[in-house]
Amino acid sequence: MLGIELNRKSELQLWRQIYQYLKELMISGQLKAGEALPSTRELAKELNVSRNTVCEAYDLLIAEGFVISRQGSPTRVSDGLCIEPVKPALSPNKKSKAVRSISVSFRTGRPDLRQFPRFLWQQLLHKASEELPPEAFGYTGPQGLPDLREEIAAWLFRSRGLKVASDDIFITAGATHGLHLIADILCGDGQKILMEDPCHLGMLGTFINKGCPIVPIPVDAEGIQTDYLSKCGSTGAIYVTPSHQFPLGGILPASRRAVLIRFARENDLYIIEDDYDSEFRYGGEPIAPLYTLDPQRVIYVGTFSKAVFPALRIGYVILPYQLQERWCDLRTHTDVQNPPFEQAALAKFLRTRKLDRHVQKMRKIYSQRRQVLFESLEEAFGSEWIAYGDSAGLHVAIDFPKMRFDEAFKSSCLQNGIYITPVESHCIEKGKHQSKLLIGYGHLEPDVIRNGVILLSDIIKELNI
Repeated sequence: MLGIELNRKSELQLWRQIYQYLKELMISGQLKAGEALPSTRELAKELNVSRNTVCEAYDLLIAEGFVISRQGSPTRVSDGLCIEPVKPALSPNKKSKAVRSISVSFRTGRPDLRQFPRFLWQQLLHKASEELPPEAFGYTGPQGLPDLREEIAAWLFRSRGLKVASDDIFITAGATHGLHLIADILCGDGQKILMEDPCHLGMLGTFINKGCPIVPIPVDAEGIQTDYLSKCGSTGAIYVTPSHQFPLGGILPASRRAVLIRFARENDLYIIEDDYDSEFRYGGEPIAPLYTLDPQRVIYVGTFSKAVFPALRIGYVILPYQLQERWCDLRTHTDVQNPPFEQAALAKFLRTRKLDRHVQKMRKIYSQRRQVLFESLEEAFGSEWIAYGDSAGLHVAIDFPKMRFDEAFKSSCLQNGIYITPVESHCIEKGKHQSKLLIGYGHLEPDVIRNGVILLSDIIKELNI
């Protein structure tokens, strides 16, 4: 009758198959406006199905306005349903070079997830979910669970000596999410962002995508060079990583911190402090945050991506009081809140000091791997290299003064099974750090580190860099 063929082995119900087939006939114009459909009894007999099955298909077509049904009259096709088919967009045929599988990845920012106590975390997550009150399953607000904020405040005090009220802490879905909201608050009317150069490309991209003009400020071995600030004119905010500058790893000295604070006060602007992986410090305790010098001028951004695991997607921002109302308004009208279950589990992880012990354990493991990396570099390159930022974090910047690295070098490494990034890739203004490479080691076993350095040395020799 209508050429309908039913697949009785399909998981799709028979009535829905009838509905979809009739709908396609109407949209394609094979069933014209005003044309009568067979009666439900006739179509059921034709398709060898129950009349109720056909009625269900017709009822949905009526509800969606594809057909019109009047008592005593046949069901007819509605007007204006025909839509011209569109040719599917064809993706261009890209000729890609054959790339070897990556045998060694020196990516930065990768913790060793094999060491994380997954069974303990599953227990905490299960218990926390059981203990959550019924109201926690609803809308809990844009600030985050009070228990987690209190535990973060306590953890910051014992790990960094930072005194902060839990009411000033706002939970986010990671550091990048926090920066998105901060950019929305601070970057109106074309306000500029002063940015360390080189910098974290993900954070740079966040500000650029928000339409913020970027003013690069050079970085040396001690972090952002504050002498350049006076040449910047009016601006909206300064983004810095003072405790472990990414990617060069410098620790901003007290004198430069004081200059930053004075500049912020004199120009009525905010400093965005990203505390990038400074919890893994190998020569003493973590550095005190810049926030301690002026809580009303510094917005502190932290995350648990490195200390716990990246997929957790929980970070936090400590906000000056005058920005909090605007933050809550923005968060409420974007995604409202983080899921409560992981927040509650993380609160328990902090309260029981399990996170403290995990960080201590990982600090020892990362320190040993860092030492293996240095020994391997010395064996492969002698003394022809200098390490930057080796006192903390999960990566180091290695300077080979007589060499030059660029994107072509990175591509050659990929072709030979090694992932490594030149510092130049993280630069806003190019040409100042061409002799440096970034080597992430935290996620790599010692043997992999050794083999990776040997492979790197072979590629450099082969390319005659």
